[in-house]
Amino acid sequence: MKVLHVHRIGGIGGSERHLLTLLPALRERGLDVGFLGLDDPSLAPDPFYEALSVPFRRLRAPRDIDPALAWQVRKATRGADLVHTHLVHADVYGSFGARLLVSTKHNDDPFRAGPFRFVERVLARRTARIIAITRALARFQVERVGLPAAKIEVVPYGLDEPPRAWGANPPDPVPPGARVLLCVCRLERQKGVDTAVAALAHLPDAHLVVLGEGPERGELETLARRLGVPVYLPGRVPDVAAWLRRADVLVHPVRWEGFGLAVLEAMLAGLPVVATRVSALPELVVDGVTGLLVPPDDPSSLARAVERVLASPSHYGEQGLARARAEFSVAQMVNRTLAVYESASR
Repeated sequence: MKVLHVHRIGGIGGSERHLLTLLPALRERGLDVGFLGLDDPSLAPDPFYEALSVPFRRLRAPRDIDPALAWQVRKATRGADLVHTHLVHADVYGSFGARLLVSTKHNDDPFRAGPFRFVERVLARRTARIIAITRALARFQVERVGLPAAKIEVVPYGLDEPPRAWGANPPDPVPPGARVLLCVCRLERQKGVDTAVAALAHLPDAHLVVLGEGPERGELETLARRLGVPVYLPGRVPDVAAWLRRADVLVHPVRWEGFGLAVLEAMLAGLPVVATRVSALPELVVDGVTGLLVPPDDPSSLARAVERVLASPSHYGEQGLARARAEFSVAQMVNRTLAVYESASR
């Protein structure tokens, strides 16, 4: 079977990291896998392609609405037995030419439950199967967006190890021996990094390190200066696993989340997790066993949970590692994806 995945690329976030794991694993199972990238040149698409190990083609996609791009995508998808789209732009443009269409929904962005839900419902008619990456996201698609439950299958992300390094991290200002709270996420409102910054006011001697880029960098720097708390924003770094080993706890204070791949990476590194009780995160973090869950937008609760976890970090880390290996392996993800393809082809 020739399968073409389509995604708009503007950097490496959770869905992009998922594809970097899934596509080569599908190829190893005998599929003819390719990738069509719709590039947002205003961001940073190149690093994704440097890490991609399957054949790919790139199309410029600087605008949200582009009739010429729709025609280009239609031509590029014509030879595929199955087209598998990811996120809104690929869903829209990929629907024009695909003979057999599968769509993965990666997040529960409130945008999807607004007026765009009517577009989603039209696109769903063209789709043979819809993959939701968590049970919570499947419920969101049915209850909030209005997609047909009969078409939706749940296929969680899978990983077998923390991210591999592609270089050495630069020197940093974090003192040796400091308690390190780590965030791995984009710097945008959804991720709630401002809550983690505010929580530092209740955590003496703790330093917050946030790996990621985004539009809220300036606001977060201003907030940290106003509160007088130590926050280090190195952007995208070549060795995330080195920070996972160095950190004392991963904090994931998001306001909504499709999956939480950074949480799974931390679990695989044996790092305890404190996350918000939103969206799918209770499906990853077993509260009181593999980490702790707190309300969103609550710096005091986040700080108290961090203190509790740091009092017994090895217990949470060991339990998290065991759960990640048992429930979220690459083999399970690939088997479930292949089952969706088989079901879609009937």
